[in-house]
Amino acid sequence: MAELKNDRYLKALLRQPVDKTPVWIMRQAGRYLPEYREVRAKAGDFMTLCSTPELACEVTLQPLRRFDLDAAIIFSDILTIPDAMGLGLHFVAGEGPKFNSVIQSAADIAKLGVPDMEDNLGYVMDAIRLTRREINGKVPLIGFSGSPWTLACYMVEGGSSKDFAKVKGMMFDEPKQMHALLDVLADSVIAYLNAQIAAGAQSIMLFDTWGGALSRENYQEFSLAYMQKIVSGLTREAEGRTVPVTLFTKGGGQWLELMANTGVDAVGLDWTTDIATARQRVGEKVTLQGNMDPCVLYASADRVEQEVANVLAGFGQGNTGHVFNLGHGIHPTIAPENMSRLVDSVHNISEQYHR
Repeated sequence: MAELKNDRYLKALLRQPVDKTPVWIMRQAGRYLPEYREVRAKAGDFMTLCSTPELACEVTLQPLRRFDLDAAIIFSDILTIPDAMGLGLHFVAGEGPKFNSVIQSAADIAKLGVPDMEDNLGYVMDAIRLTRREINGKVPLIGFSGSPWTLACYMVEGGSSKDFAKVKGMMFDEPKQMHALLDVLADSVIAYLNAQIAAGAQSIMLFDTWGGALSRENYQEFSLAYMQKIVSGLTREAEGRTVPVTLFTKGGGQWLELMANTGVDAVGLDWTTDIATARQRVGEKVTLQGNMDPCVLYASADRVEQEVANVLAGFGQGNTGHVFNLGHGIHPTIAPENMSRLVDSVHNISEQYHR
């Protein structure tokens, strides 16, 4: 593997000194880029794009050609594990992900097993291996997975949901059944992420997209406990380096301390949590990632720069412990020019905080 030329992102995750605050953006390889839309059209459908390593590699690298980002994230989808379990993932225009088979009973759960990572999900590992070669050490490559609770939400609901009635109904009425589902998912995520690390992922991100839909008690029992299990089961060193782990629960700002105690290196923040307050709450325990509202990118370039400055000032002085990101993924209708202003502003403005 090529020597890493820019390790600012990895250093920040491990609370080591950096010259500037590193920045990458959730969904940075995506529909806001015209070159992505061209490759997506060539692929024909989203799953073909995800499952063709050459195409996944290409769209992973596209934002690095435009922007001075400090990390790449492998292009994939959080629902690859349920698909590999045989549920039949497909995407419906205007509706998002759907499954051919939905988890409704203990019998459905009993049929599930941990997928073979190089057989059922080998296309992800091939994409990581290819991307590591093509990226040639320019920046680190992030691997990722959805959290067990988030995956369960899609598997029980059959797709996206506004009220999570089916999955919460199972959680409240059949908790043993729900725990059985979450347990096989946690085992699968551990195997999946460790396979990504073996293939060349240099950092890991765990997306708990729907953890914020739970109460504190239910979050701890049905989401956090399984993420704790995953963190404890991950390979934490590869290629002579620590492999940092970031946990992001959207809507989970009230549980920062709980997340920080899982053993992760970093906790992601959405824009509803003040970063200055978050830093006071977790102290020096973990790095914080975030947390500009993605909709700021619909404003003028000057307003984007102002908000970048606000987030950096909120985190404050100190040359460790902050990775700049949006509070969730970049929207598909954002102008790439504003993304460029964001990245450049982070690097230029943050220098003063690292002297």
